[in-house]
Amino acid sequence: MKKRAKIDKFELLKTAQEPARLARKLHPFYRGKVEIIPKCRVKTLNDFSIWYSPGVAAVCTDISKSPKLVYEYTNKWNTVGVVSDGTRVLGLGDIGPEACLPVMEGKALLYKYLGGVDAFPICLDTKDEKEIIQTVKILQPSLGGVNLEDISQPKCFSVLNTLKKECKIPVWHDDQQGTALVILAGFINALKVVGKKVNKIKIAMIGAGAANVCISKFLILYGVNPANIVMADVKGTLHKDRYDLKPCKEQWNMVSITNVENIRGGAKEAMENADVVIALSASGPGIIKKEWIKSMAKNPIVFTCANPTPEIWPWEAKDAGAVVVATGRSDFKNQVNNSLGFPGVFRGVLDVRASIITDAMCITAAIELASCVPDNKIKSDKILPTMNDWEIFPKIAAAIGVKAVKERVAEKKMSYDKIYNTAKDIIKRSRAITENLMKKGYIKKCVK
Repeated sequence: MKKRAKIDKFELLKTAQEPARLARKLHPFYRGKVEIIPKCRVKTLNDFSIWYSPGVAAVCTDISKSPKLVYEYTNKWNTVGVVSDGTRVLGLGDIGPEACLPVMEGKALLYKYLGGVDAFPICLDTKDEKEIIQTVKILQPSLGGVNLEDISQPKCFSVLNTLKKECKIPVWHDDQQGTALVILAGFINALKVVGKKVNKIKIAMIGAGAANVCISKFLILYGVNPANIVMADVKGTLHKDRYDLKPCKEQWNMVSITNVENIRGGAKEAMENADVVIALSASGPGIIKKEWIKSMAKNPIVFTCANPTPEIWPWEAKDAGAVVVATGRSDFKNQVNNSLGFPGVFRGVLDVRASIITDAMCITAAIELASCVPDNKIKSDKILPTMNDWEIFPKIAAAIGVKAVKERVAEKKMSYDKIYNTAKDIIKRSRAITENLMKKGYIKKCVK
């Protein structure tokens, strides 16, 4: 067994280093990942009398009289700002706004290719919570929605909550809602593999940051008994005497509703007799021990999603008895990837012109994502679709769009089929544009 682990680790190291090598070569070659190209026809320079002055004045006048026409006359309807202050980037921490720009550009690329959404990176040279909130609010006229990204806690909670209340456009924090949505989808199908009931299981949450707090909230909304959730952070389990968490409303709420048995200790104690462990803590391996998994209930489910390396290697978790193992990495089975969620979510909310993304809308989207793997196809190593299954995105768009209509937060009332077909056409067009640009050589090929 030791020999197998050494081989796996050697191959993993080679695989893990290759993206970094290529990234350092390809980023300067392309000098960024996204650009603006025209979507209107320009046959002669005379056309600019329509697209710009003097013709555009008529359009501006119409919008000034009826502001909602901005959605019909401009690209606001399809524009999302990816906003970050660079204080909690991937596994890198507080690296600043310039250093986080490649990540936000990558997010914009995913939005365009997978969801047909025109997303733009907006990296802010401030760490001040109030300034971030004010900046997003004053940018609203140009945007159809906002994706908050890589903002440190606890301010990420208040920034999201304030903007959801005070903005006229939908605001989403992918590190909270996006992660929770995809984890919930995987969780739904993992339970089917082991045949356990959602209201009977015990869950250990390793890490009590923005992601796991939101995941816990979604699990509870889905039917998990909060009393059966035990959370643990670097200081130990969350219990009634953890007054250090009181300044953060969201974490303190978890203290009050979870861990009814008042279990003390750390991750080890939280995992004893648990049916499921969901870890978004420190990069591993070795953060979670094999013996801790052995102490879990029969047929345990293990989600170890730290970046860039999971808290325990998947094969070690399997050797310890885990039936289902999921990580955040594409080189292992059962990748839990936010990119399965946010492109379809925003495609849907933009198309029905939703003013907010509610928790109920997120739960609906998670259930739809889970259903994209038919029950007869769900296996211990296949609990979620992959990004290659591109039709998941219009399906999520349609599900969340219909839910927005039902919740009366959508301005455009559209049926599931209408939203699905609209999203499908937009996404197909976006992918075709990229493929044609590569085929024609306008996106040049770089020798790797």
